[in-house]
Amino acid sequence: MKMLIFGLGYSGQYIAKSFAGDVVGTTRSADKRNALKSKGFKVELFDGTMTDAVALQLKDTTHLVISASPSEAGDPVLPALGELKKTCPNLQWVGYLSTVGVYGNFDGAWISEKTPPDPVSKRGQWRVAAENAWAAACRNAKVDFAIFRLAGIYGPGRSTFDKLRKGKSRRIIKPGQVFNRIHVVDIAQIVNAAARQQATGVFNGADHEPAPPQTVIEYAAKLANMPLPPEEPFETAEMTPMARSFYGDNKRCGNARLSKDLGITLKFPTYREGLEAILTQMSG
Repeated sequence: MKMLIFGLGYSGQYIAKSFAGDVVGTTRSADKRNALKSKGFKVELFDGTMTDAVALQLKDTTHLVISASPSEAGDPVLPALGELKKTCPNLQWVGYLSTVGVYGNFDGAWISEKTPPDPVSKRGQWRVAAENAWAAACRNAKVDFAIFRLAGIYGPGRSTFDKLRKGKSRRIIKPGQVFNRIHVVDIAQIVNAAARQQATGVFNGADHEPAPPQTVIEYAAKLANMPLPPEEPFETAEMTPMARSFYGDNKRCGNARLSKDLGITLKFPTYREGLEAILTQMSG
């Protein structure tokens, strides 16, 4: 098995590290490429235009993971690949990293992998368009295709503790608001299990306990014995339009297919186990 990951960012690096086979990733800048190479990753440059080096890697790629965000112009990878079976003659499976933001707002109600997307933001709409474009390309190429709709990603170096330490954590209170989260180690576990099994369809990469954002901050602050940021009402809090848009999506994400179809048990089923493990690692 050989995996090529378009967009070797935070999640992509964890997926690469735990894949049982050859892995190559891409990044857009030479500086990032050098930094990733120094960590032991195989990396090629890719900025949306096909290069000889990437084309060569694709010749014997069996598993493709797309971890690159779309824009108004569409998906940044698919146009460069052209006809999948010609560019990737050995391709068996494609996994697309999306977001639970595509579901839109459910006022705190539960949704499942069967819930149709109804995005409220432009970014959500771009995601759905990219999901559909990849689904069509894989259908045409007769390649198995899975979509991973991920909740709020956290993990070492990217957690509530880091924000608390930098003084950037904000306890914004919007009554009734909940979010799911997913630890980056669990993302890697989910994607690699699906790749091995060539699983298809939609998987919600979400933990088992959606929770209000302030509850998570309070738990982290107590755990690390750090001061709590003051409460700020959502209505009057100064926020960027992007930050505010996240609060427009209020839902509880079901993840039944992870155990039922992939046979996975989450290593960090709630934010509590995730934060405790991160703090232990930080203190070690």
